[in-house]
Amino acid sequence: MSLDTLKSLLPDYAKDLKLNLGSLAHDVTLTPQQLAGTFVASAIASRNPLVTDLLRAHFAEALSAEALDAARAAAAIMGMNNVYYRFVHLVGGDYAKMPAQLRMNVIGRPGVEKVDFELWSLAVSAINGCGMCMESHEHALRKAGLTTEQIQTAVRVAATVHGVAVTLDGAKAPAAT
Repeated sequence: MSLDTLKSLLPDYAKDLKLNLGSLAHDVTLTPQQLAGTFVASAIASRNPLVTDLLRAHFAEALSAEALDAARAAAAIMGMNNVYYRFVHLVGGDYAKMPAQLRMNVIGRPGVEKVDFELWSLAVSAINGCGMCMESHEHALRKAGLTTEQIQTAVRVAATVHGVAVTLDGAKAPAAT
């Protein structure tokens, strides 16, 4: 029901987003936990509380408490890492040789299968636009045996969820006078 509520909030000009939400929510290329976590982590990264609440409610049965925490952790740690590593990548120079000196313990012990956490981290990194992180997570996912179709699905989810958040934020913006 929460997905239907979210789709009903989208204006007619965002019909493509409604269709994409519907089809992606029933995608079978990912496990139910992978799909649900990708939606939730992407919603958190998109910074729209309503989108996050509705998607978390819709996918509640597919995520254990540990998996929900891991999806939240992916959004949190990538919120930090994407800023830092995007800086390192874009500025270059000696920064790439320097240790980050940022705690990232959750990456080693996320509370779910490593591949699921990597998938959620990739989706968040795509939203946040960190090329260095996207390359790293995509490489880890391919090494773990995920297919290009599975990886693409996660990024399609991220793109759609972010588009929904942007649309709803734009709908709240005051009209120009």
